[in-house]
Amino acid sequence: MTTVRRRGSYGVDAPYVVFGLACAVVGMVFAGIGVTFGFGIAFGWIPFAVAAIELVSVALYLHTTRRGKFVVWSGLLDDLGLRGDERLLDLGCGRGAVLLMAAERLPAGESVGVDLWRTVDQSGNAPAVTERNAEAEGVRDRIELRTGDMTALPFDDASFDVIVSSLAIHNIKNPDARTRAIDEAVRVLRPGGRLLIADIAAIDDHRRRLADLGLTDVRVRPLGWRMWWGGPWMGTRALSAGKSS
Repeated sequence: MTTVRRRGSYGVDAPYVVFGLACAVVGMVFAGIGVTFGFGIAFGWIPFAVAAIELVSVALYLHTTRRGKFVVWSGLLDDLGLRGDERLLDLGCGRGAVLLMAAERLPAGESVGVDLWRTVDQSGNAPAVTERNAEAEGVRDRIELRTGDMTALPFDDASFDVIVSSLAIHNIKNPDARTRAIDEAVRVLRPGGRLLIADIAAIDDHRRRLADLGLTDVRVRPLGWRMWWGGPWMGTRALSAGKSS
């Protein structure tokens, strides 16, 4: 099994989801106790079975947010075959899970992270936290953090060789705004550059938009159980594409 050692502290993605799942487990346990005492074990096992399924969902979610996403993204970054001198942009970088792994692969390059730093999207999300993680991972001199909106990026055209995004664009609820985020990513990507998005929603919409914008080698693939957010019904897919020179 691939292991990825991290020295930083990266929190929990969408912590309210974990809280909701945990509350559901507790609720089902109490429901099972009530049904058992009221109607007997013949019916009481049903809520307990539901609680067990929900408990597995909690375990899968925590595995993904604390370990699985690091393993998967380590492989995705390796597959990019980076030279080490590229300028990379992470859309919705949060506490730096992907940003800092990328920086480790860019000893002569730069990793730039942009975020609105919302704690509803990731626990403890703040630039100071990401900076501490960068110090812990030994890449503080290779990163730059910016506060900005993915739908109006604060960068010039053709500024980056590589653009990545992990579980961030789906947080934009308006479909038109999500399309603008894709358009902005393409705008700041240099000719010959590459785009890699991992997300749980709207991937097919993004794929069609990238094709309409003339990007090449547009591909979508599932990322497997290590990026199941509670189960296969909430799996993550990767979208990759290149910008013609």
